[in-house]
Amino acid sequence: MTQNRKPRRTQALIALAAVLTLVATSVDARPGRSSNLGSRGARTYEAPAPTNTAPRTAAPMERSATDRPTAGQPGAAAGLQRPAAPANRGFFGGLAGGLLGAGLIGMLLGGGFFGGLGGFASILGFLLQVALIGGLIWLAIRFFRSRNQPAYAGAGNSGGRGPLGQGPLNRNAAPGGYARTGAGLGGGGAARTAKTPKGVDGIGIGPADYEAFERLLRDIQTGYGNEDRAALRSLTTPEMASYFTEELDANAARGVVNRIEDVRLLQGDLSEAWREGAVDYATVAMRYSLVDYTVDRAGDSVVDGDRTKPTEAVEVWTFRRPAGGGWVLSAIQQA
Repeated sequence: MTQNRKPRRTQALIALAAVLTLVATSVDARPGRSSNLGSRGARTYEAPAPTNTAPRTAAPMERSATDRPTAGQPGAAAGLQRPAAPANRGFFGGLAGGLLGAGLIGMLLGGGFFGGLGGFASILGFLLQVALIGGLIWLAIRFFRSRNQPAYAGAGNSGGRGPLGQGPLNRNAAPGGYARTGAGLGGGGAARTAKTPKGVDGIGIGPADYEAFERLLRDIQTGYGNEDRAALRSLTTPEMASYFTEELDANAARGVVNRIEDVRLLQGDLSEAWREGAVDYATVAMRYSLVDYTVDRAGDSVVDGDRTKPTEAVEVWTFRRPAGGGWVLSAIQQA
């Protein structure tokens, strides 16, 4: 009985090792697959705004060169909470209410309700003046509030900025497979983007940017499949290039190569775009297909995947553009 158990136990261990080997190979297939890597500037540890392409919240960042914010810093949980606004009691709940209260107090003290204001005509004229001044203050407050809020363009204004992820998403929706929003994605790169809300295009992403995003998707995947480290360094931030290099080195240590071919963008839309100092960021949700398989480095036999059958992936990529430079990949999150 004991002798029979040993071969069975050995066979089980061998089978388990084979399964773990296949799992490890699958996890490392495709750059950043099943990982959440990189930096999104001040929004690194904030979830990107959902889109029609990626309606679910993207996975949180697991590896990043950006330090996590501590309590009291922007982006920390405490910093994201807004104090409750004071209750709006209306005009007669504020200045005029205080004046009437003062009149009642005067009456109780013996001066009469109108005694300190020279009679009924005086109090009526005074209240009219107060109402006029209060109305002017109210108009001024509304004016300055409207100037400080981001501009939301109407559906027919192709040059404005607005909430993103509203339009239909397909290859015919816009050049490069990216959807146009109902409010448009036009220019205005000089906008005050330091206060750009989440889910808003604060820098004016246009067709040339969409073409750059699609080209980067294709070139990065292809460069990874060719193990072209120089190409990856030119297309990504140094941080992302270091992560990809680690994955390629791990593949080499196992004696395998992850081949990636025929990368095609199927659908995509902009989650948000903003500016930090002289650096622009754009987070884009993309659904794409590719032929993704892993082969033995020595014999070129397939150990995972399929040479001919395409697979699909949905990921959220963040691109970074310094002043005067081009877009490069700065983060990947699974969606």
